[in-house]
Amino acid sequence: MTGGTTVVCVQPQEPVAGPTSQPPQPPQARGPMPVSGAGAVLPPPVGVPGKRPNRRGRLILAMVAGVIGLLCLGGVGVFVSLYDEATEIKRSAPDAVVDNFLGAYLVNRDDNEAELYECKSGGDLAELEAYRADIIDREKIHSVGITVSWGSFDVSTNGAQGTVSTDLTKGTSNGNERITKPWRFDVVDQDGWRVCGATQTVP
Repeated sequence: MTGGTTVVCVQPQEPVAGPTSQPPQPPQARGPMPVSGAGAVLPPPVGVPGKRPNRRGRLILAMVAGVIGLLCLGGVGVFVSLYDEATEIKRSAPDAVVDNFLGAYLVNRDDNEAELYECKSGGDLAELEAYRADIIDREKIHSVGITVSWGSFDVSTNGAQGTVSTDLTKGTSNGNERITKPWRFDVVDQDGWRVCGATQTVP
């Protein structure tokens, strides 16, 4: 046998396919497991956070309400003031008192209103009462309206007493008849001027 070198052929092994190792994963956070039964505790519901009250808005509303209240009170005050002025009994001047008295007694024929301008006691208006009664009787008899008017006033005062003179004219509403007579009204100052007497005078 001839000597020599022996060559041994070794076939490389093929890599074996297998599962690839994965890096370790961190444990995932898990919520509490539901527990069945009567004592189960459920997680609180997630709600919408409530809105805080708007202090600025409430302050503005309060200011507006306050302003409106003041305006209302001011309007009431103005109304009361105007009403008092409109209904105030004017007794500062004798002629103004006689004028208002004649309007109440002969035109409106309102005794309650006329009393506001009469003296508190001791007055004598009998002649003027007869004058108005005659007018009312003639209206009924002749079925016609009769009006009374008066002219300018002549005023004379002496301290707390005085007289106011004027002409009273009565006439039918159709204008067919007019009668004018002079009258004198006695006035006294009793917390303001008041009518205490009425007399038809001779022209």
